[in-house]
Amino acid sequence: MDLCYHASMPAQVANEIQAYQLDQLTEIGSLGRQEGTHIRCVACGHRCLIGEGKRGICKVRFVRDGELHVPWGYIAALQSDPVEKKPFFHVLPGSDALTFGMLGCDLHCAYCQNWFTSQALRDYDAKGSARVMSPRQLVAVAQRESSRLVVSSYNEPLITSEWAAAVFAEAQAAGLMCAFVSNGNATSEALDLLRPFIQAYKIDLKGFNDRHYRTLGCPLANILDGIRMVHECGLWLEIVTLLIPGFNDDDGELRDLAQFIASVSRDIPWHVTAFHSDYKMSDTPDTETATLLRAAEIGADAGLRFIYAGNRPGQVGEWENTRCPGCQETLIERVGYLVRSYRLTPEGACPRCQTTIPGVWPHDPVSVHVGATEDHRTRRPRAVR
Repeated sequence: MDLCYHASMPAQVANEIQAYQLDQLTEIGSLGRQEGTHIRCVACGHRCLIGEGKRGICKVRFVRDGELHVPWGYIAALQSDPVEKKPFFHVLPGSDALTFGMLGCDLHCAYCQNWFTSQALRDYDAKGSARVMSPRQLVAVAQRESSRLVVSSYNEPLITSEWAAAVFAEAQAAGLMCAFVSNGNATSEALDLLRPFIQAYKIDLKGFNDRHYRTLGCPLANILDGIRMVHECGLWLEIVTLLIPGFNDDDGELRDLAQFIASVSRDIPWHVTAFHSDYKMSDTPDTETATLLRAAEIGADAGLRFIYAGNRPGQVGEWENTRCPGCQETLIERVGYLVRSYRLTPEGACPRCQTTIPGVWPHDPVSVHVGATEDHRTRRPRAVR
């Protein structure tokens, strides 16, 4: 269902039409509870108290006729991604992940690279469209594309948790692994709903400065609580920090951030990735490779065992690879999203010293798709029908 608007139509009118159309693609949500004449939505850490005819901060969850309506039955983005793009480096390396997204977000990051879908109904220029699909159709696409995972991403999946759970239940029944790519503003109620269906969870830890975090839409403490909860749930967790010049790349802040991750678990992989100008931060310079290397060293000094520098294929040396924390043997060699070599045992251990490497590994190492360095440009996301 594409948004029906004309170029000459006032932006506010187009926004109202989009809201009306999206409101037709909803079901009654389970992540809400009655509090007097209002409903407390518990899909994300904002825990919005929503009155009749009103919307939550995300704009896509609302109360009508005394019931909480939530997004359902559509997608706004769909493609087949290398699992390394999510980024998951310790989850079925070399596999493809069918990744779907809806519309809306509970944050409003000025540098969002998916703003066209995430900021729908908040930014009049964000005109992402919805395509009606069922969980069964999505799983059929995943099977056709030989995907081993189904992942919810692109917008903030917590605010569409009920729909994601329905998709994941169908995917799980088909033998596919499921994962979440989220900002981490989670609640225990949402995680309880999702936990039976997902095995892996990636969180964007966007910095370690509460004042800066609040400009994005929530307190830092919410995200730190989300990280702790996801880890305590027993889900495989990886964390990514997009390094933005002048916003979150100060040595002291990075040191505090890395030490926090280490306090939860030194085995959580930390990805530091490069910012490129986008959305409302078009004047901010791109992140230099030297900044990625500096952050990786800070992570190592904090005691983290698995640190990865991304978005600079072939330019960050060993920081693209997985090394054994016991003997420093290179176990998975990468360039970009391409796996060049894979040496873990079927039990997920180092073949040299037998140190167990935490992660979700294939039972058959021979099944891992590997390629030559010059092939890394072909290991890219691809659109699917």
